[in-house]
Amino acid sequence: NVYYQGGIIRTDPSSRHIDFVFTAADKCDGAEPIMEALRKYNIRGGFFFTGQFYEKFPGVIRKLVREGHYVGSHSYGHLLYFPWGRPDSMSVSREEFQQDMIKSYSLMRKAGITGARYFIPPYEHYNSTVASWARQMGLQVINYTPGTATNGDYTLPSMKNYYSCETIFNRIWECEKNDPDGLGGHIMLIHLGTEAGRTDKFYNHLPELIEQLKAKGYTFTPLTPER
Repeated sequence: NVYYQGGIIRTDPSSRHIDFVFTAADKCDGAEPIMEALRKYNIRGGFFFTGQFYEKFPGVIRKLVREGHYVGSHSYGHLLYFPWGRPDSMSVSREEFQQDMIKSYSLMRKAGITGARYFIPPYEHYNSTVASWARQMGLQVINYTPGTATNGDYTLPSMKNYYSCETIFNRIWECEKNDPDGLGGHIMLIHLGTEAGRTDKFYNHLPELIEQLKAKGYTFTPLTPER
């Protein structure tokens, strides 16, 4: 694995495999098309949700568990652990972090989910302190592999940093071209739901992405604690 600030941001780069992970806080408009695509290609994904999502969409959780996907935590309250650009200035205490995670895992246990030690922090935003606090609770922070911009699929046309689906596809292939290992070991993050103002939904292109990656010889490995 490749680590950054104590979190796994890439699995074995020498192996031509990719892990798909999905996060959500309060939206699930992409749940059905995503599950349908993964089902079609027999791929197991990793899904990470806030407490609000667990409370709001129990049916989605049950279906994901039934279909064999890895279902984990995205925190309970979607806290911002430290201000953007200031990783040395924590906005939450260790106790607040722990209590938030305890609430998250309590909901997961009620949903029949145990042993999910991988954890994607809210906003995909963490530092070595957060990773250390997580480790002390028996958890391992993971995050997307930088470069492909799939995590920008939530952006709106009104934003300065808007990433259209075309832009994301272009970034994926640029990333592959410029990396000696291609996309080997990449953790690709896609949001399970996005604002209604974004009509260009990247999750609808998941079958196209899978087909193109398969054509380039990539396989899709399930996210498991053993790795």
